[in-house]
Amino acid sequence: MASVAQQRRSDSDLRAAIRAQARALGFDAVGFAAPDLPRHLQAAYRQYIVERREGDMAWLARHPERRQNPRGLWPEVKSVIVLGMNYGPDEDPLANLARRDRATISVYARHRDYHDLIKGRLKQLANRLHRDLGAAAKVFVDTAPVLEKPLAQQAAVGWQGKHSNLVSRTFGSWLFLGEIFCDLPLEPDPPEVDHCGSCRACLDVCPTNAFPAPYQLDARRCISYLTIEHKGHVAEEFREAIGNRIYGCDDCLAVCPWNKFAQVASETRLVARDDLRAPPLAELGQLDDAAFRARFAGSPIKRTGRDRFVRNVLIAIGNSGEPALAEIAKARLTDPSPLVRAMAVWALGRLLEPAALAHLAKEHAPAEQDDAVAREWQRAS
Repeated sequence: MASVAQQRRSDSDLRAAIRAQARALGFDAVGFAAPDLPRHLQAAYRQYIVERREGDMAWLARHPERRQNPRGLWPEVKSVIVLGMNYGPDEDPLANLARRDRATISVYARHRDYHDLIKGRLKQLANRLHRDLGAAAKVFVDTAPVLEKPLAQQAAVGWQGKHSNLVSRTFGSWLFLGEIFCDLPLEPDPPEVDHCGSCRACLDVCPTNAFPAPYQLDARRCISYLTIEHKGHVAEEFREAIGNRIYGCDDCLAVCPWNKFAQVASETRLVARDDLRAPPLAELGQLDDAAFRARFAGSPIKRTGRDRFVRNVLIAIGNSGEPALAEIAKARLTDPSPLVRAMAVWALGRLLEPAALAHLAKEHAPAEQDDAVAREWQRAS
């Protein structure tokens, strides 16, 4: 029978081999966790759902027994391998915020959809585990009911900062995560400790005050949620704060002091597309459904759909202070989507002189059938 020292050495060698294979596949961070989450993390998740802070993201409340416990998702799991891929930007993510006639798109969406890239690499690693060790394995990337950020902290990949996002001492704010559940009994890494200290940079920078307390996020106030996940009309109280952010928000990520250690992504498929770095609002505001689909094929932006996307663009146009962009908004007053028409009215209310707006109201408001759009005309007039 192997001694305890031999067993530990064998486990250490195996984990080292898995790390080496993962890095060869392009992963920048690798950690191992037990298929359990501490009770306080499970309680925090349940409280989040009780308070309905998930908004339209109903999937977060579904199957809580699976989400808060990996064994609820797959009873045979004995270890979780957490993997991270660096997507660090090659420029200041917040630089575009001052360019009011341009759009700001979150760093994570300026290139290919990372889900496809990472899932393919995870499958390659899982196949090697099965081939070489006979291990059964399942792979997950964001879309499954997995509390991946708490698991990443348990695996020493990083820790959840006061903004609730993962922070790495090596890569700062910029890690995509994926998980492999396997039936190998691998020794877990010691959990990463919190290194936020007294810093409040991420909390204080939030344009919509989406953090009711440190380590707590109310998604219903978050610009990332409002511009990506929220399906309805954006509440008026948030529109001006959105600025020119048309897909996501990087403010709380970008100001983290740990980004001083961040590195530019080495994976070529995670390099920003030139046409998504600072696209003109005038160009994006004219997209119909076919043009939207063609432009964002292979991009995570595509999943929001054209109507929500143009809704966001019109909010940015309304915040631009550029009267020349009023022509783009005018063209959307007859758009088939009430989401788009409503924000076209709001944008025009901020860009046009009262007389010009009154003229448009006489032409369009009486024919409006959607209550939300009609209310926008009333407010604008």
